[in-house]
Amino acid sequence: MKISINRLKQYISLTETPEEIAALLTRSGLEVEAVEEFISVPGGLEGIVIGEVLTCEKHPDADKLSITTVDIGLETPSQIVCGASNVAAGQKVVVATVGAKLYPTNGEPFEIKKAKIRGQASEGMICAEDEIGIGTSHAGIMVLDTNLPNGTPAKEYFEVSQDYVLEIGLTPNRADAASHLGVARDLKALLQRPICLPSEKDLTKEVTGPSISVEVQDAKDCPRYAGVVVTDLKVGPSPQWLQNFLRSLGLEPINNVVDITNFILHDLGQPLHAFDADKITNGKIIVGKLPKGSSFVTLDEKERKLSGEELMICDSDGGMCIAGIFGGKGSGVSDQTTSIFLESAYFSPDVIRKGSQFHGLKTDASFRFERGTDPNMPVYALKRAVALLQEIAGGKVASELIDVYPNPVQDFVVEVEYAHVNRLIGKKIEPKEVTSILESLDIRVTNETDKGFTAIVKPYRVDVTREADIIEEILRIHGFHQVELSEKLSTDFLADHPMKDLNKLQYRLTEMLAGLGYFELITNSLTKPQYAEKSGFLDPSQNVEIYNKLSEDLGVMRQTLLFSGLEVMSHNINRKQSDLRAFEFGTVYHKSESGYKEGKRLAIFHSGNRSAESWIESAKPFSFADLFSTVERILERLNVEVGSMEVVESAPFAYGLVLKLGEKEIGRLGLVDEKLLKLAEVRQDVWYAELDWDLLTKKASGLKKYQEISKFPEVRRDLSLVIDKSVTYDQVKSVAEKAGGKLLRRIGVFDVYQGDKIDSGKKAYALSFILQDQENTLTDKVIEKTMSKLIEAFQQQVGAVIRS
Repeated sequence: MKISINRLKQYISLTETPEEIAALLTRSGLEVEAVEEFISVPGGLEGIVIGEVLTCEKHPDADKLSITTVDIGLETPSQIVCGASNVAAGQKVVVATVGAKLYPTNGEPFEIKKAKIRGQASEGMICAEDEIGIGTSHAGIMVLDTNLPNGTPAKEYFEVSQDYVLEIGLTPNRADAASHLGVARDLKALLQRPICLPSEKDLTKEVTGPSISVEVQDAKDCPRYAGVVVTDLKVGPSPQWLQNFLRSLGLEPINNVVDITNFILHDLGQPLHAFDADKITNGKIIVGKLPKGSSFVTLDEKERKLSGEELMICDSDGGMCIAGIFGGKGSGVSDQTTSIFLESAYFSPDVIRKGSQFHGLKTDASFRFERGTDPNMPVYALKRAVALLQEIAGGKVASELIDVYPNPVQDFVVEVEYAHVNRLIGKKIEPKEVTSILESLDIRVTNETDKGFTAIVKPYRVDVTREADIIEEILRIHGFHQVELSEKLSTDFLADHPMKDLNKLQYRLTEMLAGLGYFELITNSLTKPQYAEKSGFLDPSQNVEIYNKLSEDLGVMRQTLLFSGLEVMSHNINRKQSDLRAFEFGTVYHKSESGYKEGKRLAIFHSGNRSAESWIESAKPFSFADLFSTVERILERLNVEVGSMEVVESAPFAYGLVLKLGEKEIGRLGLVDEKLLKLAEVRQDVWYAELDWDLLTKKASGLKKYQEISKFPEVRRDLSLVIDKSVTYDQVKSVAEKAGGKLLRRIGVFDVYQGDKIDSGKKAYALSFILQDQENTLTDKVIEKTMSKLIEAFQQQVGAVIRS
């Protein structure tokens, strides 16, 4: 939300700098995110003055140039060479003096310098409107009709506005501060200075216009509806001050009628809407709801289907406006409009919020209505708008003021105890200061006693309805910075230890897997009983059967995510989508003697090629390494370290691994057995991993801890080991980590060999070792000692032969 300092000064006397005002507001809860300077004309026309052409003669060496002398308020006139065809003696013109920086409408800024043009001195430039950024015309220099003295700054003639704009990050509870008046109210309390509201002008009917009546069908959705007819309007551009105000807030002026409604919205926080009075059928406005599915064309020329729950402003023919959100195409103000019905209402925040969300429409009006506007503001805002329409657009009041307000919204009544004030704030605040602060916020204090008082809160403060809210108001004006921390901090409430957000963990992993090119599966928990019967690894007696099964194919709850995923693989492969990688978070179910059990699992599927065929390389099918790499990434993201791995060659895998944490199994991964693929009618290899999500989330220890990169260099050493085929890499890695100690940072395998160059039953590993000391640069002696320990450990513990 943007707030103009110049406009704030119309409400309250401000001598503070914009930065000081920003700091005050931020301390009180209205966080100012930025302070920006606004100038209505780029550069502010600095160095540009009003001048008078005294003489004008043709340039002796250029037919299209003229040599002029121009009075710009100095002791001697300035000679300026001008290329405009319309320059002549006696003209009042705009002159950019030497040193001025121009910001043209098109092109880059440039500086005016003394120059010689075809041998003649030129001290300045007589400007066209596009050359100083106030228009687009380049037909010739500007010729002014003014009596201003020569040398007068051009910014005075063009009414250049200079302002500072506060960008406030408005929190949802502070609907009262969504206007210049609302911010001025806070400054009134913070600075203890009065604010000045424009006097309320009675609307006296001047002429007779179109007769408009109003029917509100649901006072709950529209507690207050006010309006008036204004005729004899001349729709056109707004005055410069109004255009500058709107532009400072990032809005583009449209015409004087629409600009006035936008001015009132941002100034007072009260949205208004102007209907072309001549387009209101039968002169009747109905505030109600239209049937679900009704069509309505909004101002952006989009046809929208109504939900039946949004509030509509209608005439006899149908909808004219989605109340408080967006106007209709057919009833808006145009250049031909001469009479309007000006609406000012208080709508229920609930109905506006639902309508805004349903249609995906967020407007300045809905922003305020759905948070709660002031029910006492509509008539005052209407009168302010009509006064401006009379002043700017020549409008005349042509009807009585309509104000449908059957059940006035009451003030909030809140009981407050001083003991609670002092306890929640953390210091004692004198009752006199409490009263002063609240009354400066327009909160009336009554029924005062030694123990407390009653606070009467106006309904525009929708966030102040409880005792704690009143205390918060006292504190933010008194100042959080004035509450000293005691030597012994204490609390009335001890929060529970924060629990892991399982949904967030799942979401983060979903993001990661999607980023790696995986598609997420969501499959049915019901499956075929025959999968368990023919799988070879599932127990049919543990099937959870459905009593009222719709079919035998969906007769039991699944014990694994494998078969539902394979069905998806089959479906895609049969449709020529054979390169697949997918994942699923799903629940599995078992029946045991102790009852029914269910658990969350994460399944990973690979099938086909990991990369498509191209001119760079041939297609590469998925391998075990691809699946294992993804599982490693998942475990690393959850910060879970595998305790041990065991090779498995039983269903559901042709071969694979079991991952364990102690005695508990985290999951299994491998190549799915061909017999199981046939059960699901899959005709190509599938790599599959199923992880115990419940166990993983229980063991997940949050984000990894990072440390500063060491300033000491790493050292790499390589070894080639010949070992028995029965020795796994996991065993080799475990030996290396123990023998290498804290100096061993990483270990890697860059080659594996099995063949006729070594003995049968043997394999060779080529290993790389990265050594690094966090506190010192490694010496040759330390490196050799570490490598000797590694060699000795490999020889003794895994029977390795070191190849040289």
